Amino acid sequence: MLKTLLTSDVIQWVSCAKDWREAIAIACQPLIDNRAIEPSYIEAIYRSHEEIGPYYVVGPSIAIPHARPEQGANRLALSLTVFHQGVAFGSESNDPIKLLIVFATTNSNSHIEVLAELAELFDDQQEINQLIHSSSRDEIFSIVQGY
Repeated sequence: MLKTLLTSDVIQWVSCAKDWREAIAIACQPLIDNRAIEPSYIEAIYRSHEEIGPYYVVGPSIAIPHARPEQGANRLALSLTVFHQGVAFGSESNDPIKLLIVFATTNSNSHIEVLAELAELFDDQQEINQLIHSSSRDEIFSIVQGY
């Protein structure tokens, strides 16, 4: 499913972001552009972060920003953004974050397979490093092809 959702229009590389808010906005933009999410989805991520902290930071250098389906998700979708310089998200043991995978789903069930594939991918540090240091969509496609 990763290889189906991670299309060329939702993969991007960015030098840096001034803070976690800007990083999330940048990472969400491809999903706004293709109408997978509404701008309210970004605001929901911001609110949750402010209320409970960086709940979506899942490991060193990796974050999966997301909000609830009813907060602006129009369909199951992912975007992948690599931040070359990394961004501080307030997660001491995991900052700087270099890989953001924005995740949107419209219900409580449709995303289970995607989460399982992401968990498997995140279990392989070599592939995470390859994603973080990738410079082409073909490199990313070859990594996610196995999931």
